[in-house]
Amino acid sequence: MEATAEEIDRAVRAAHAVRESLADRTVRAAFLRIAADLLTEAGEHVIEAADAETALGPARLTGELARTAAQLRAFAEVVDEGAYLDIHIDHADATRTPPWPDLRRYKIPLGVVAVYAASNFPLAFSVPGGDTASALAAGCPVVVKAHPDHPATSELCASVLRRAAVKAGLPEDVMTLVHGFDAGVELIRHPLVAAAGFTGSVRGGRALFDAAAARPRPIPFHGELGSLNPVVVTGAAAAERAEEIGAGLGGSMTMGAGQFCTKPGFVLAPAGETGDRLLESLTAAVSDTEAAVLLDHRMRDAFLAGVRTRAELPGVQAPVTPGAGGDHTVSAGFLTVPAQLLTAEGPHDELLEECFGPVTVVARYTSHDEVTAVLSRLPGNLTATLQTATDGADADAPGLLAALTPLAGRVLVNGWPTGVAVAPAQHHGGPYPASTSTSTSVGATAIERWLRPVSYQTTPEALLPPELREDNPQGLPRRVDGRRA
Repeated sequence: MEATAEEIDRAVRAAHAVRESLADRTVRAAFLRIAADLLTEAGEHVIEAADAETALGPARLTGELARTAAQLRAFAEVVDEGAYLDIHIDHADATRTPPWPDLRRYKIPLGVVAVYAASNFPLAFSVPGGDTASALAAGCPVVVKAHPDHPATSELCASVLRRAAVKAGLPEDVMTLVHGFDAGVELIRHPLVAAAGFTGSVRGGRALFDAAAARPRPIPFHGELGSLNPVVVTGAAAAERAEEIGAGLGGSMTMGAGQFCTKPGFVLAPAGETGDRLLESLTAAVSDTEAAVLLDHRMRDAFLAGVRTRAELPGVQAPVTPGAGGDHTVSAGFLTVPAQLLTAEGPHDELLEECFGPVTVVARYTSHDEVTAVLSRLPGNLTATLQTATDGADADAPGLLAALTPLAGRVLVNGWPTGVAVAPAQHHGGPYPASTSTSTSVGATAIERWLRPVSYQTTPEALLPPELREDNPQGLPRRVDGRRA
C-alpha cells in the first residue's frame, strides 16, 4: 500500500486545490458535526476493525471513539464562537506617538496540513483525531499519513470523513489519506504542504522535524515525540497514604498496557519504611495485572530489550520483573534504583529515558537535595506529577511544584497523568523532546497551530474580510482600540 511520489503529489495538489471551499465557518462547523455523527453511526465497524489491528479491546476503543467524536464536536463549537480568530481593530488616531493608522488583524489558515497518525490511538490521534479535527476547524485541508499498525481502520475512518465532507457540501479532497514509510518523507517535503502534526517516537519525529526545517521554505512542525512523565512523592504524602499512592501508580503505569504517552515512567519516592509500604502496594497492583498484547512485535521487542538493559545496571532491582508473558504478550513490572545513582551523568542515564510499555522506574531518595538534583537532569515532558500531603501542611510541596513546572506542559497534584481531557484549558505538549513546539495537540487552542496572523492597514471597508468590518455582522469576539468589545 506504499504510496508513490506521484500519488503523494496528486493527494497534496488535490487538497490544495480545494482549500478555498473551507473558507465558510458555518460550513466547516457543520462538516465537523456531521463527521462526528457519521463516525458514531459507523462505530461498530470502526471498533471491530481497530480491535483486529491493535488488540486494544472493545471497551478501550469504545471510549476512544466517543472521545474522537467529542473532539470533532468541540472544534465545531470553537469555529462557531470565533475567538480563535483573535480579532484586533485599532482605529486611526493621530494623537498617539507615533500616530496610529487604521489597523485590523485576524488569523488565517496556513494551507494544506500533513498529519502523521499515531500507533497507540488508532482513532483519537490518527485519521479522525485531534490534529485532523483542529486543522479542518482552522480551514486547512488535511493529508493524513496512516500508521502501518492500523491501515484498514485508517481507510474506514477516512471514508467516513470524506462522506461527511460531501454531505456538508464540501469536496471530499478536503481530507485525503496516504500510506507508507517513504510517503511520510515525501509528504513533509512537498512544497504545497504548509504545516505538519506528528505523534510518535523521538527518532521518527526528529527526522521529520529536521526535514521540515531543511526545506527551501521551512514549515511549522508540531510533533509530540516522547515523555518520561516524572512523579515526585513527598515524605509526608507517603506517610499519609503510601498504599493509595502505590495502587494508583500501578493502575496508571499499566493502563493501556503502558502504551499511553502520559504513562508515569519515572517516580521519585522516599527511602525507608513509608517508601517500602508504597512499593508493597505497587507490587500488589502490578502483580494483579494480566499479560497484555503490545501494538506490534517491533514495540514488544524494543520493550523487552529496554527492560533487560535497564535491569542489568548496577544497583537496579526488579521487585516485579517485566518481561515476556507469552509469544505475543508482555507482563508488567517495575524497577527500583537509589536516586543517588542518578544525580550525575553516568551509566544509569538510560533510566531517565522513556521505555514504551508497562514498566516504571522508582528511584528511592534519602534527601531533598537528591530529588532536586535528579529533577535538574530530566528532559522535557508532557506531564509532571506531585504527590503531596492532603492536609495542606506539606512543607516540601511549594518548592517541588516550582521545580516540576519547568519540566512539563501539564503539572498535576495528587492525581495521575493518564487521561487527557479535551477541554479549553488543556495543554498537551511540553519542552523538547515531549514536543517540538510550545503548542498543544489537545484542547481548543490546538487550532492555533494551523493559523497565522495578518493585518490590514487603511483598507476600505468594502475590501475588508467580513470578520474585520466595522459593523461586525457575525457578532465575533474582538478587541477594539485595545479593549474587549
